[in-house]
Parts: sequence; C-alpha cells; structure tokens
Amino acid sequence: MSTEKDPDTSAEEHYTIVPRRVSFDWDGTPLHWIPDEPTATHVINVLHLLLPAGERWFVKVFKEGLPLITDPVLRGDVKGFMGQEATHSVQHAHVLDHLAAQHLDTAAFTRYVDFLFERLLGEKPPLGAPVPTQEWLRFRLSIIAAIEQFTAVLGNWVLHAEGLDRAGSDEVMLDLLRWHGAEEVEHRAVAFDMFQHCGGRGLPRYARRIAGMTVTAPVMLYLWMWGTAYLIRNDPQLAGRLRYSLGEHNRAVAKGLLPTWRELGTAIPRYLRRSYHPSQEGSLRKAVEYLAQSPAARVAAGAIGRAATG
Repeated sequence: MSTEKDPDTSAEEHYTIVPRRVSFDWDGTPLHWIPDEPTATHVINVLHLLLPAGERWFVKVFKEGLPLITDPVLRGDVKGFMGQEATHSVQHAHVLDHLAAQHLDTAAFTRYVDFLFERLLGEKPPLGAPVPTQEWLRFRLSIIAAIEQFTAVLGNWVLHAEGLDRAGSDEVMLDLLRWHGAEEVEHRAVAFDMFQHCGGRGLPRYARRIAGMTVTAPVMLYLWMWGTAYLIRNDPQLAGRLRYSLGEHNRAVAKGLLPTWRELGTAIPRYLRRSYHPSQEGSLRKAVEYLAQSPAARVAAGAIGRAATG
C-alpha cells in the first residue's frame, strides 16, 4: 500500500471535491456477493451497518463547524466532503434494504449504531456532561479525522484488491465499494484539515488528535467484530451453521479478500506522528482513474452532462 505523496500533485495545485449522485441496482446481487465466502462477505458488509448513521453524523458535525472556518478553500473542501458523505450514507442504506429483502434484517444492530452517533456523540454531550460547546465540537471533529484515517486506508485497499476480482465478486457491489473507496481517497485530508483548523493550537490540538484516535480505534474494532458476528449469526442461508472466527477471517485475508491486520494497524502510528498529513495515504491518481471508469459514476456524470446541455 502506497503511503507516498502523489507524484502528479503539488502544494500549488488544489483538487476540487465534487459529489457524484450515483445509484446502484441491487436486484441481481446475491446475499453472499463473494461466492462461497460468507465470512469475507460479512466482514465487508459491516460497512453497510455503520456508514448510513455514521456519515449522516459526519455531515451534522461539519455543519456545526462551518461557521468556524475562515479559509475559503477549506470551506469549499468541507462542503464537497459533506456532499460526498451524504451520498455514501444513502447508498449504503439502500444495501441494508437489499439485505432485508433477502431476509437478513439489520435493524436490531443498527439501532445501537444510531444511538452511538445520535445520542452519545450528538450535538450535546451525553448525560449533561459539563463540556464546553466548542470543546465538544473539537472532540467530535477529532473522532471524524481518526475515522477518516481508516476509511482512506480501506479505500486505497479496495482499489487494489485484485483478490475480490479473482473470487468472482458481484460487480455491482464491487463498484459501490470502489466508488466509495475512491472518494475516500479523494477527500482523505479534509476531515484532518478541518480538525487542524478548528482544533486549537500547539500541544492541546495534538493531544486532542491522540485522544480522537485513542477512542476511535478500539471502538471501531469492537463494532466491526460485533457486526460481523451479528451478520453471520443472522444470515438465513447459513442457518446458524457458522460463527465468526479469527481463523476464517485470516484465511480470507490470505486470499486477498480482506485487508491485512498490518495494513490497518500501521495506520495508527502513522496518524500519531506530529508531522503527519493524510495526503500521504493512497494514490489520488488511482482514485481518479477508477472514478473515470466506474459504471455508476459514469452514469451519474452522463446525467449531469445531459442536464447541462438540455
């Protein structure tokens, strides 16, 4: 996985982030969209459990922070980020509807995810905790920046995950994942820049960055393992014959169907370096190349073009 800055970008250039109003047809997508790989399928399916509520929350928090932005370039990036995240949330919610239509109802799990983002991390601190409004906003921005570190790593991984192609994965699901992954690489630095801009100065800001990752990493790991176990346990095609196990997970990693633990784990110390910036994650060139060929993104671009000329 590349962690070098793109050779075709420079400090003088600015990449414009634009939402793409994509859509996907799930009618032909099987429940186990990686054939004969229920564990790998459901490890990745946890994205659909977490992202609808999570990315709606990103947008809400960034709306709170917009009045604090004094840099017009950053403001434009943040608005582009918000537009992309809103679309991600909607499209992953449609996958939950598709799972429900195949008799895998996720509502019993997603209500806890909703509670996490809407109540525990809502506009006001939980249980009336005496945290100043601006400090609570900074904490939530640090959480988003830490989450976006992992989404950039995952986005870069899925753009290079040839194992998913070799396994005969469903083309529509692959396009959703790679379109989303490419946009995560596109806007990989926006949440970090937003936090840096609004998170105070000097050591307190760096301490907040550490605190954000310290909370985010273990919670994400817990939610991911819990979500995978939930999906496998409630999968109607498995009928209780399989449980989540690290052995099956690691077998899928070895086949290139899931990112390695090293890829995910080393993202943390990189992020905690004082000199770190997320522009070091992945390849913007690779992301843009995929977005130019993504079936869903091309249809969305064509619709915009027809509207502009019509």
